[in-house]
Amino acid sequence: MTDGASTHTQTIFNALRPRLFSIAYRMLGIRADAEDVVQDAWLRWHDAPKEHIVSQEAWLVTVTTRLAIDRLRRAKVDREAYVGWWLPEPLVELDENTPESALEQANDVSVALMWVLERLSAEERAAFLMRQVFDADYAEIAEVVKKSEPACRQLVHRASVRVQQERPRFDVPKDKHRALLGRFIEAARQGNRADMRALMSDDVQLVADGGGKVKSFMHILKGAGRVAGVFWTLEHQFPMQVSYKTALVNGEPGVLRYVQGKLESVQSFIVDEERIVAVFIMRNPDKLAAVPQEL
Repeated sequence: MTDGASTHTQTIFNALRPRLFSIAYRMLGIRADAEDVVQDAWLRWHDAPKEHIVSQEAWLVTVTTRLAIDRLRRAKVDREAYVGWWLPEPLVELDENTPESALEQANDVSVALMWVLERLSAEERAAFLMRQVFDADYAEIAEVVKKSEPACRQLVHRASVRVQQERPRFDVPKDKHRALLGRFIEAARQGNRADMRALMSDDVQLVADGGGKVKSFMHILKGAGRVAGVFWTLEHQFPMQVSYKTALVNGEPGVLRYVQGKLESVQSFIVDEERIVAVFIMRNPDKLAAVPQEL
């Protein structure tokens, strides 16, 4: 390959890299795994005979998705032995005006969606994402998952039903989301259990991921009283030593919580117009390495 051809090959790939990472992350939920898949796609792209490629983007999307499917199949074995609930590695942005945050908000990559996607098979997950998030047609999906178009329609239908059933979805403007979260944080800082309960729906749920590395809940907590109690207990265990920093967590307003100045968790909240309906708390330190560790 000539220097000019090599540069052109690199330029094309770099232009598509954000989309390829977006696909891989949604499939795998771990930044390093997604980056490994993108790197593998680059190696295949670099060595591929370009004269036979009709659509460069379609070729790279297909290769990346197939690599992600294979990697997810292998990861499923480890995740079945995972201690407690598995949540994705959070994508945290402290500045909402960065290019990365713009990318994350372009399509839904919320922790809530990733939580539901984890319950799908690798093929269902790929088909759902290609159709619902990246607007691929069924011929493209069939090419990627190596199934017939009717089979792909069934995959997408089953996945869509599962997602709609299990994932609370509220179209709340970010300013309202942020304002509600701010009131909740203030109530938590004051250790005001009553105010915290008033800001949560009666059937609010809390899912926490410690991965066996730190103490965490092994079951899903349900109910405003119990969830408020979790925040109240920490405030009373470490009086005046718990701090909250707002951030974008997977493209939505969230919280970094610090205890005694050290990062304790990254938290994502699903809200409706008035109250919090779900809380996801990521505590596994392996998934928090990219987040500022000290306040």
